[in-house]
Amino acid sequence: MVNRSSGVLKSNPMAIREIKTDEIKKEVAKLCLQANFELGEDVLKALREALEKEVSPVGKETLSRLIDNADIARKKRLPLCQDCGVAVLFIEVGQDVHVSDGSLTEAVAEGVREGYSQGYLRKSMVSRPFSDRINTTDNTPPVIHCEIVPGDKLRIILMPKGGGAENMSRVSMLSPGDGESGIINFAEETVKIAGGAACPPLIVGIGIGGTLEKAALMAKEALMRPVGEPSEDAGMARLETAILGRLNCLGTGPLGMGGTTTALAVHVNSFPCHIASLPVAVNLQCHSSRHAEVVI
Repeated sequence: MVNRSSGVLKSNPMAIREIKTDEIKKEVAKLCLQANFELGEDVLKALREALEKEVSPVGKETLSRLIDNADIARKKRLPLCQDCGVAVLFIEVGQDVHVSDGSLTEAVAEGVREGYSQGYLRKSMVSRPFSDRINTTDNTPPVIHCEIVPGDKLRIILMPKGGGAENMSRVSMLSPGDGESGIINFAEETVKIAGGAACPPLIVGIGIGGTLEKAALMAKEALMRPVGEPSEDAGMARLETAILGRLNCLGTGPLGMGGTTTALAVHVNSFPCHIASLPVAVNLQCHSSRHAEVVI
């Protein structure tokens, strides 16, 4: 920001807020522990409500054990799941923020490195995806998505994304003529194929529109919405309800053991797209829907 009142360009240092990389590293390390040890209250609420509604005795028992597992993890500071996942971070960078004393990306990676070491969390990253699959030993590099937003703060959301549900996620370039029914059918088919491998009950993130990569990113972002909170768009909210109903008629049930609770929620995000395209991405999240956030 500059001051032109005197006819001379002068910088205004008060307009820029400095955030040091050491602070970012510390906060990211804390997020790694929080996300892996503490299941969000929104997820727990959804699991408890599902327990009340589930009609299968085996499904009820499974849901009860999932709730107990979350309680033990929180009290004993143990991982909710042995798969502590890829560290996926969504970072909103205020346009009036200056990150000092180093690189934002390197600071985040160092925070992941420290957090996974401090918490004795399983390290799951391999250096080369299709040749020498050697573990990097510190769960880096993280996957980072940054967005510039107004303001002078950093908002960091960390999602440990396990391999089971991620592996069963899919993207398809549908024909515009497939329409809403095509989207519903694709989501249902994805969850049906996943079966118990994705560790249901699931939170299902769906991205519709944009381009191939935009749809996939929207689907993952949708997983961070509080579980069961409907889209603000009435049409999207109706679509979420329709898909959820179809999924819970599949009979897959908790952990694939059978029942009426295959999914806890469906969250849909959308974006305008090309006249010849209808990209759709379905990103599955297991019952251990872990994420934590901090604003610096």
